Amino acid sequence: MSLSPPLREEYEVVLEPFTQEDLARDIPLAQRIWQVSWVRKAVILAALAIIWEIAARIQGNDLLLPSFLQTASAFIDGIASGELLTKVWISLTVLVKGYLIGIVLAFGLTTLAVSTQLGRDLLGTLTAMFNPLPAIALLPLSLLWFGLGENSLIFVLVHSVLWALALNTYAGFLGVSETQRMAGRNYGLKGLRFVWYILIPAALPSILAGLKVGWAFAWRTLIAAELVFGASSGKGGLGWYIFQNRNELYTDKVFAGLAAVIIIGLLVENLLFSNVERLTVKRWGMQR
Repeated sequence: MSLSPPLREEYEVVLEPFTQEDLARDIPLAQRIWQVSWVRKAVILAALAIIWEIAARIQGNDLLLPSFLQTASAFIDGIASGELLTKVWISLTVLVKGYLIGIVLAFGLTTLAVSTQLGRDLLGTLTAMFNPLPAIALLPLSLLWFGLGENSLIFVLVHSVLWALALNTYAGFLGVSETQRMAGRNYGLKGLRFVWYILIPAALPSILAGLKVGWAFAWRTLIAAELVFGASSGKGGLGWYIFQNRNELYTDKVFAGLAAVIIIGLLVENLLFSNVERLTVKRWGMQR
């Protein structure tokens, strides 16, 4: 009996010639439409609106829960009269001021933290102290210092933006690889130039995450401050619009004000931050 393995006959399989057409696949129109992001989001919003309308009709009390159609009518009336747009403009003006000041202070703190040991200790101590502190809790003190006006709101907005952005930015700076740091040093970059040309581009995903978190905190803080403490300098923003209509039992206008808050949040997220991410970190291959 032979212990050698059996010999197998050689054979050749002839394959069909490969062309790029083999990779092409017809996708149905419905599937191509569904792959568009804004279409899927629009379907989700439409489904929520239908559920809202059904729930309101089942509940049957407009004072407690106005229907989606009633809220949409109040929203359109507020836009047409200009009242809602005026309130939105007042709120956004205050928000942008506080947001920009918070961004400047956050980058100043994180730049100091990556440059010196004292800066790192300062950032760590301040964030541990003030980050857990709700911004709205500082509003009574802010009113005592700055009075009933725009400056009080800006103060609490800066607090709501500063620590979230500083923590995310500093975490992003720490995550920059040593290879990139060495490349920057080889080009002679130091101080602010090193931060601007090396650290910020490399840490941009974390910075954008901090900007989004800071925006959300600031927007919520502003609306809550206007709801609790009312108008600022005789002029009320969107939160004051909600508060005032709640007192007058115009529930449909209350929901219209809340819808304006939500719509602004969606627009900022999908038009501003999404486009910034698409043009920067996604294009650079830093984010999927």
